[in-house]
Order: sequence, then C-alpha cells, then structure tokens
Amino acid sequence: MELETGKSTIASYDDDERSKRTGTWVSASAHIITAVIGSGLLSLSWGIAQLGWIAGPIALVMFSFITWFTSNLLVDCCRDPVCGTRLSCYMDAVKSNLGGINNKFCGIAQYVNLVGVTIGYSITSAISMAAIKRSGCFHKEGHAVGCHVKNNMFSIIFGIIEIILSQIPNFHELSWLSLVAAVMSFAYSCIGLGLSIARVAGGSRSRTSLMGTTIGVDVTDWEKVWNVFEALGDIAFAYSFSNVLIEIQDTLKSSPPENESMKKATSLGVSVTTMFYISCGVLGYAAFGNTAPGNFLTGFGFYEPYWLIDIANLCIIIHLVGAYQVFCQPIFKQVEDWCLNRWPNNNFIKGSRPIKLPLFGDSTFSTFRLVWRTAYVITTTMVAMLLPFFNGILGLLGAASFWPLTVYFPIQMHISRENIRLFCWKWIWLNVLVVACLIISVLAAAGSIAVIAKDLQTYKPFTSVS
Repeated sequence: MELETGKSTIASYDDDERSKRTGTWVSASAHIITAVIGSGLLSLSWGIAQLGWIAGPIALVMFSFITWFTSNLLVDCCRDPVCGTRLSCYMDAVKSNLGGINNKFCGIAQYVNLVGVTIGYSITSAISMAAIKRSGCFHKEGHAVGCHVKNNMFSIIFGIIEIILSQIPNFHELSWLSLVAAVMSFAYSCIGLGLSIARVAGGSRSRTSLMGTTIGVDVTDWEKVWNVFEALGDIAFAYSFSNVLIEIQDTLKSSPPENESMKKATSLGVSVTTMFYISCGVLGYAAFGNTAPGNFLTGFGFYEPYWLIDIANLCIIIHLVGAYQVFCQPIFKQVEDWCLNRWPNNNFIKGSRPIKLPLFGDSTFSTFRLVWRTAYVITTTMVAMLLPFFNGILGLLGAASFWPLTVYFPIQMHISRENIRLFCWKWIWLNVLVVACLIISVLAAAGSIAVIAKDLQTYKPFTSVS
C-alpha cells in the first residue's frame, strides 16, 4: 500500500514535509496590496500638508524605494543558510540568519506591531461605519442637524465579523479574502482621487505652500515640528508590510523558486501602492490645502454626492476586514504552535475535527482555536474603543515597526548571508542607511507620542464620537 500510494503522498507535500503550497506571485501581490494600501492611505494628504509640495512627495518616494530595496533583501532570507529548509515566519528567518538575542528582539517588534495594526484597523473601520450612518442622517434630516454617533457600536460590529473570519485555519486559505480586499482598496482609492480632482476642478481655493502648513497661521512652531515628525511616521506606516512578508512568502509554491516569485510580487505591490499614494496624497493636498483632514475621505463632507462617499467608506470597511486577517493570522499561528509544542498531549489544544462549511468547502474545527482567537479579537476591539486616536496611533505604529522590521533585520541578514566584510564600501553605506532610518523612526515616534499626549488631555474612555 505504501509503495502504491507513495508517489501521490510525496506529491502532496513540500520539501519541509508541510502541505503543498499553492500560492503564486499574483496571490502574493494581492496579500501585499491588501496589507499596504490600508488606513495609512487616508492620512497621506494630511502628511503632505505638514511637509509641503517639496518634502511631501520626496518622502513618499524615499520610503517607497527603501521598502522595495529592503524587501528584496528580505525575500532571499526565506530559507535556512545552512541546510536550505524553508522558513515560515520572520522570527525563524532572523533566528537562522542572525541568531542570539536578535530573534527575541524581532519577535517583540513584529508581534507588538501586528497587534497594534489590528487595533488601528478596528479604529478606522468604526470611523468609516459611523461616517456612513452620519451621511444617511444628513441626507434625511438636513445639514443643520449634528448627526453625531458613538463609535463603540461599530467597533463591536467589526469585532463580530472578525471573530467569524478568524476561524479560517491559516494564511493559505486567505487568498480569496485578500483578492476581495485588494479590489476594495483600488475602489476607494479611485473614488478619493475622483472626488479630489472634482474639488480642484471645481475651483477649490485651498491654500497650499512649498513648505506645508504655515507657522503662525495654521500651527504654532512646536506644532509644526511635532506634526512633521508624525507625518513621517504616518508615511512609514503606510508602507508597512515587512512584518508579514515572510508569512506571505510561505504561501508560495516552490516552483518557480519562491524568492523569485516574491520579488515579482513585491515590485508590483510597491509600484502600484506608490502610484496610488502619490496620487491620493498630492491631489488630496491640492483639494484641501493646509487644512487637510487626518482622514481625507471625511474632508469631502457627508453631503452630496453622499452615496459615492458611502460607497468609498463601505469599500474601506470591506478592505479592513480582510487586512485585519492578513495581520492577525501570524499572531494566531505563533501562539497556537507555541501552545502545541508546550502541551503536545493536551486534547483541548490539539483536538480538531473536519467540517463542511457552505461556500467554503472542507475545513477543520478546533475548540481551542475558537476560544483563543475569539478572545484575541474581543481584546483588540476593547482597546480600539479605549484609545480612538487615529493619526497618532498610525504614526506611532509606523515609527515602531519601520526601522527594525523594514530596515535593520533585512540589511543585517543580507550582510550575514553574503559575508560582507566589515568597513568595506557596501558595509558602510548599508549601515549608514540603517542609522539614518533609525533617526527618522525616533523622530516620528516622538511626534506621534506628542500628538497622543495632547489628545489625552481631553480624552474620556469609551466615548469616541464621530
């Protein structure tokens, strides 16, 4: 029997004895676009308003190039440098290439950031849901009515949706959700672009300048400094996907080589993202000028064409539903693998049974997965309701993740794998890039913390209102 079925058995597994991967560069591109074009896009017009016509687009291009360059270094680290076995997560890549304390440092940076991103997406989705309700209220009751609504109910609705989707067993079964989310990101980006063009063509007299917001007119001198730093953090967050890059790469089939497919997906994903970012950021700034809002879709108001803005917010919600899963699945896998290794004979942890789901086909049900993942979603939802600071949270997350995950570890692993000599020209300029990005990240974190500290002065828990 083993001889007769050996060929089919071997064919159903990859070289690391795990189930055969089926992902392609197309599905990886969808995962990347879903992860990158998210709530970060909504704050870019505000960021360019702080930086101005010169520094704003330059910052977008600079972060784009750095992300593309370091991502190409990172994708080459997906296999163990000694034995060549496949690595399934960022921490494993760091452990195999650098070892020592780097592995723990990477784990803290990656998983704190992933948790933060899921909280940020919960905040953003609640704001978009509330915007739809306010829009309908204005259309029905008139523009003189305040139509203010609390965001808590919408955070709970988003949490319930994520509890259901979190039962998807693993990253490999998320391709369909990422494809839908990627389409939604294109949709609301195009709507935002169209509304910006219409506003500019309609004779918008919004004041802009080469240096952005003006000291003494729009902001004080210290507000200008902190806002510039926060804007850098927002842009860094907008390009953040290195924290799930290895996990996305682990979905790719082994032929053609996964690093080649991933480089193609990364180039496409970053190129498309940059095109949308520059278009939305620049046109958003042209439309609103130095008074650009933190979420540029809310700047178009809740009036006419209210239905088009509602569609844009609905697309944001659907996109974030998928993006939340892209960022939380690595957390789920890490915790579940750790628990299984820690208690291998515990039936509650290892027990699962096959089930058939309508539209989704065969799957597996695990009581442990249901309990743990539900608890995680509830916790992130509660924190989102507790700390509803949109721009400050985005900037802080971008600052905290950009340097270690996007710059430091990919470059250090590349130096180690290629055995680059100390103080040779390539070693010097790579480390100059590391230090320069560290300075930017520290400044961005300082700006975001200053903004959050200011918001906390008038903050009351669980009372966020749109």
